[in-house]
Amino acid sequence: MSAVSAAVDREADRLTELDSAIGDADHGANMRRGLTAAVASLEEETPSSPGAVLALAGRRLISTVGGASGPLYGTLLRRAGKALGTEETVDPGRLREALRAGVEAVAQLGSAARGDKTMLDALYPAVEALGDSGDGFGAARRAAEEGAAATVPMRARRGRASYLGERSVGHQDPGATSSALFFAALADTANTVATGEPA
Repeated sequence: MSAVSAAVDREADRLTELDSAIGDADHGANMRRGLTAAVASLEEETPSSPGAVLALAGRRLISTVGGASGPLYGTLLRRAGKALGTEETVDPGRLREALRAGVEAVAQLGSAARGDKTMLDALYPAVEALGDSGDGFGAARRAAEEGAAATVPMRARRGRASYLGERSVGHQDPGATSSALFFAALADTANTVATGEPA
């Protein structure tokens, strides 16, 4: 979560710029605030398992991130955390299934599907790619980034951007972009753990 927070902090201005075209122009600031709060809570409470880490981070995002992003990202993390349970270690396959549960919960909460120009357009391909190769985390990162880029020609069918109709075409979805940052941070962290060297 520290890596995610750092990635969003670096890209907050870009996220806000993307959101200014088709949203409220606050996605970067909101996500930065929420993730900073989540990391602070994790440092104070030091959860004992990966599932507990995700659950706590999810609760903090819900309570501190404005708009739809807080409930959506909070649901993603809380549901994934619940799926992981209390086990102290998690293998990639188990993480993949937990994240899949989280993504499905996001789809249900937002009444959205792949192709609606939302965060799901990055989340679904990332989860599908996770574990498909020896470089599962790297594959998930690439799939998320490609999914986010693929939202540019889409017409938004959910969220605030959907109010713009055809004017939403030609803009990359900020939620899909921040979702790609989550998977980039996951891949970087996995690389650091595996090699002992920063990504």
